[in-house]
Amino acid sequence: MRLLLLLASLLALGGCQATFFAAVNAGQSTKGVVPHRDNVYDAEHDLKLDIYAPAHAEHAPVVVYFYGGSWMHGKRQWYRWMGEALAAQGVVAMVADYRLWPAVRMDGFLHDGADAVRWARDHAAAFGGDPTRLFVMGHSAGGHIAAMLATDAAWLGAVGMKPRDLAGWIGVAGAYDFLPLDEAAFVDMFGSTPDEQARSQPVNFVNGDEPPALLLQGEADTVVYPEEAISMEGRYRQVGEPVTLKLYPKLGHEKLVFALGPLHRQAPVMQDVMAFIRSHTAHSTRD
Repeated sequence: MRLLLLLASLLALGGCQATFFAAVNAGQSTKGVVPHRDNVYDAEHDLKLDIYAPAHAEHAPVVVYFYGGSWMHGKRQWYRWMGEALAAQGVVAMVADYRLWPAVRMDGFLHDGADAVRWARDHAAAFGGDPTRLFVMGHSAGGHIAAMLATDAAWLGAVGMKPRDLAGWIGVAGAYDFLPLDEAAFVDMFGSTPDEQARSQPVNFVNGDEPPALLLQGEADTVVYPEEAISMEGRYRQVGEPVTLKLYPKLGHEKLVFALGPLHRQAPVMQDVMAFIRSHTAHSTRD
């Protein structure tokens, strides 16, 4: 993990983050997409998610998306483009906020993520979604949240679910195997002892009881290195669980996620996401 590189890449892409994301959002087509914003999923902490549904959706797959930002930065409104891009492909997309460091640490991120997923399952049908076709997806730090929910049964278990209630999970340059911690902020988030840090690594929880995984990774990424996705793929294969790893030459950390939207001509990332979603719709019924 290289926090300074991540921040530098965001600045290089857009200067002020809010201004940059406003421009990205403005460039995304809204045709055929019905937004449902400001849905409260945790009233105690005033946490909300925005929903982007295809017009006239019925029994559509559902994706809960967690944005990146080193667990420190981000707003769901910045990722309207992501919700609209997924909805344009026939997905009911839910872009969720979660509490950030230093207000909370790892347990806070993951409790919020689990609550968002439970809300999504309970309410998907009201927006044309199929709760049995529920996926989690995230970029960078958000990919870590998605991965932890899909691999460590404790988090979804706390809200009456289990990882195999998910039809699958999608990591976009996610953080899965990032020890040792090299910055004080990450030590504060994830703990200073070996046991504390080990419980923060999704790769440590893969035991053969996970939903299918799609791992998307830019080969030019110097923030979350490709070795993390390769490690996760290897662990999945070791226990015999279905996994697909897609490596994209010349794509770095940010260009990979934006290839799902404004940079879609650079790589077939959205096509790969949709192929995965369409091929994994029955696993949520497995016990």
